[in-house]
Amino acid sequence: MDDKEKRRKDENANDDKVTLKKEIGLMSACAIIIGNIIGSGIFISPKGVLEHAGSVGLSLIVWVCGGGICALGSLCYAELGVTIPKSGGDYSYVTEIFGGLVGFLLLWSAVLIMYPTTLAVIALTFSNYVLQPAFQNCLPPFIATKLLATICVLFLTWVNCYSVRWATRIQDIFTVGKLLALALIIVVGLIQIFKGHYDALQPSVAFEFSQDPSVGQIALAFLQASFAYSGWNFLNYVTEEVVDPRKNLPRAIYISIPLVTLVYTMTNIAYFTSMTPEELLTSNAVAVTFGQKLLGMFSWVMPISVALSTFGGINGYLFTSSRLCFSGAREGHLPYLLAMIHLKNCTPIPALLLCCIATILILCVGETHNLINYVSFINYLSYGVTIAALLYLRKTRPNLARPIKVSILVPISYLIFWAVLLCFSLYSEPVVCGLGMVIMLTGVPVFFIGVQWKEKPKWVYNVLGEFVSATLQHVSSLLFGVSSNWSGLSCRESDVPGPEGVLRSVSTGRLVRD
Repeated sequence: MDDKEKRRKDENANDDKVTLKKEIGLMSACAIIIGNIIGSGIFISPKGVLEHAGSVGLSLIVWVCGGGICALGSLCYAELGVTIPKSGGDYSYVTEIFGGLVGFLLLWSAVLIMYPTTLAVIALTFSNYVLQPAFQNCLPPFIATKLLATICVLFLTWVNCYSVRWATRIQDIFTVGKLLALALIIVVGLIQIFKGHYDALQPSVAFEFSQDPSVGQIALAFLQASFAYSGWNFLNYVTEEVVDPRKNLPRAIYISIPLVTLVYTMTNIAYFTSMTPEELLTSNAVAVTFGQKLLGMFSWVMPISVALSTFGGINGYLFTSSRLCFSGAREGHLPYLLAMIHLKNCTPIPALLLCCIATILILCVGETHNLINYVSFINYLSYGVTIAALLYLRKTRPNLARPIKVSILVPISYLIFWAVLLCFSLYSEPVVCGLGMVIMLTGVPVFFIGVQWKEKPKWVYNVLGEFVSATLQHVSSLLFGVSSNWSGLSCRESDVPGPEGVLRSVSTGRLVRD
């Protein structure tokens, strides 16, 4: 009788526990990877890659090799994803293997600048292309561009707060839409090739350099391309929501990365069938220029297609970057408020709101397109540290169960390329890359004061508790119409405040009421 009662209590406890739902199948997993990679990058980076590569031929080689490097990295992440099946991607793996400080530094740089800046760039690209048809002879007003970008981010944040299923459906639909848009560019480009319009692609012309090639400039070309490829690791941020991750995680990677590499390479070839290198370098919107030259009266299709593509990219980045904040809070590296999820919808609302607010702040600061090299440098730095963690885990825990185990040559090859790229990038752009290092290292004192210092004065907890209580009351009232009357809550490791019946802390598994 006692055993039956104990089992019944355990079942009730499991039913009462609130977790992220496993709703991401293979198709949605592929859509997340493709949707996060194919955003604004393919419509922004071709100009930067060509500028630094110095020739059409070398720029195409950079695009192909960039996809190959992503494939090597994704194989390493597939092993880590099934060996350490936790959401949070790079951050979770590095924290598990190297400890809290290194993991916190990755989290700090990502939350502070990397993901908000990337989201801001994609949102601005979206609004630019939406407004472009209305301002054919001039650039859209900067205020209007920022306003539309902000509205887009706010709307998609609401969708992600309301339903995981809605968010993944948007991702599925707009991923198909963006592939169709790129397919249109590729098909038109192939028609141009069949008509004999491929002068810029002939070897004798393609490798005419506008400047003397240098390793430093080639490294910067790879950084520009890496911005377009960024997002290949994002499925690892939502591992806990993937159905059967040991099968679907590697399958999604094997399908998505080669497909994106092919699409990117063919898209750039199509660009060069209609534009000379000089025209591409002077264009502010490559896809729009392409459409104006080849689509005639249907040129309006191109800005709309690009807008749809970037809309899906914003949704994907919000979905995955919010899970990074969620994972960081669950590990105790961010405020516990961010480890709360909605009781009914099972969505990490506070983490989503933080990503939204940070992105809007970046949008208000000013122009973000010149930060692509800077963001890419931090991205590559994170990738290298994570893959180094894979090698360290192999050495320290050789008997750990690994459903997927890649050849040792894969992580070593990636790290060699990574070291060369970062060294020459730092040499070519010391201010931009050095600033990225400085911002990452500012997380060291924050870690020791905010995370390591456990015995803080009581007034600190009281102030934080009152602030969190007021914030949650306003948010719950605004989003869900819930009025809560609670106050005097303290924000400690064991006490995580939450609105009545709405939010629950996953990190402690309890609902705190006044």
